Amino acid sequence: MGLLMSELTALTLKAALEGLKAKRFSAVEITRAHIAAVEAARPLNAFVLETPDKALDMAAASDARIARGEARPLDGAPLGIKDLFCTEGVRSTAGSKILGNFIPPYESTVTANLFGDGAVMLGKLNMDEFAMGSSNETSAFGNVINPWKSASGGNRALTPGGSSGGSAAAVAADLCLGATATDTGGSIRQPAAFTGTVGIKPTYGLCSRWGIVAFASSLDQAGPIAKTVEDAAILLTSMAGHDPKDSTSLDVEISDFAPFVGKSVKGLRVGVPKEYRVDGMPAEIEKLWQDGIDWLKDAGAEIVEVSLPHTKYALPAYYIVAPAEASSNLARYDGMRFGHRGEGRSLTEVYENSRAEGFGDEVKRRILIGTYVLSAGYYDAYYLKAQKVRRRIADDFDQAWQTCDVLLTPTAPSAAFALGERNADPIAMYLNDVFTVTTNLAGLPSISVPAGLDAGGLPLGLQVIGKALDEGTVFSVAGALEKAAAFRGKAEKWW
Repeated sequence: MGLLMSELTALTLKAALEGLKAKRFSAVEITRAHIAAVEAARPLNAFVLETPDKALDMAAASDARIARGEARPLDGAPLGIKDLFCTEGVRSTAGSKILGNFIPPYESTVTANLFGDGAVMLGKLNMDEFAMGSSNETSAFGNVINPWKSASGGNRALTPGGSSGGSAAAVAADLCLGATATDTGGSIRQPAAFTGTVGIKPTYGLCSRWGIVAFASSLDQAGPIAKTVEDAAILLTSMAGHDPKDSTSLDVEISDFAPFVGKSVKGLRVGVPKEYRVDGMPAEIEKLWQDGIDWLKDAGAEIVEVSLPHTKYALPAYYIVAPAEASSNLARYDGMRFGHRGEGRSLTEVYENSRAEGFGDEVKRRILIGTYVLSAGYYDAYYLKAQKVRRRIADDFDQAWQTCDVLLTPTAPSAAFALGERNADPIAMYLNDVFTVTTNLAGLPSISVPAGLDAGGLPLGLQVIGKALDEGTVFSVAGALEKAAAFRGKAEKWW
């Protein structure tokens, strides 16, 4: 007796892999179910490109391997790929007009790792242009709509968060078993918090950046968005690994992360940073944070108050370092080699017109800020100072690790807000990253776990931050939170 299509898409990644191995359904069947779900969910605008034929070919190859007894770790699992990852022979745009119909002749290392392990690609997921945004409203392909609706906010369309809004919405709406995402200042964790999904940003250098369209090279890191903590662990195990093609890739042994989920947290010291109590934070988030503290205490962890005194400088430092790196990384989009090319009577005019027509407002804003802070006369006052602050932020964490093993904080300062609500004020939008940017600046692993609902019935996330390369402990604590929170929320289907 085969499972219904909706039952196949409701499975967790782990349950799907077990079902495939036990031959309860085939890779082609589960892939067809997800293709149908993706087609039905077009109103969410989560996918910018669907690749059903490719998915079915990959699924058939998985079925053949499973039949021969040569199943790979992810054989037959349908995934969505954020459009920041270059996919060989499949259009990759980074959510921007300037890349036009760019079809990469190579595969990013992270996606090559996943596909090498047998994963199936359903298509490319929508995102903020060049990963710059916290609400998925800067995409050249239009907004992604959060599958969740607020019980108190009428029928307003809500943001899924950004920049990985397509990834988070697709996982939350059961359009894929998991998705790749990237995080430069919170772009995996904040969308995960807004959609009731799990998202982990690993230690900087754990996943290769090769073949991922660059935003800010010293901050960007790939990671998964998944339905459960264990699913995220399974995906990260496949995504991670040393890559000689990326000079910042860490040459470390990658352990299997899944067995850490479910491990006892007894005796672990959980730090609660007092600087994360920000003014105007909703009482619900304060309460959720307290719940998280109580759950971990009940699970046998010890709670320690810690101080991260430079937290208040993290956002300004981030919004100097990230645009500075973006301004140099995005210099390559000049209309000459690939992508959109504007008309012009001279070389300079072609450059100017290509970039003016190809980039959206937020990307232009960040290129301008970045160019300004790197310019002669301002470099020392801004960029150099921001780098020094970044060092101090990393030192704060090193200090904290003297007395604790992980930190527990909220993921975002609010639940999902309405699309259009914060567009007029870039600063209000940037404040979304207040709890997440510190770990990018320090290169540390951090995960968002759905832990409760606000008064309007919208999901809220808790964040666990760990020591560099201590993903195992982060997964254990996240697993304990997930178990205690017993979050079973699902968006009601309206699309």
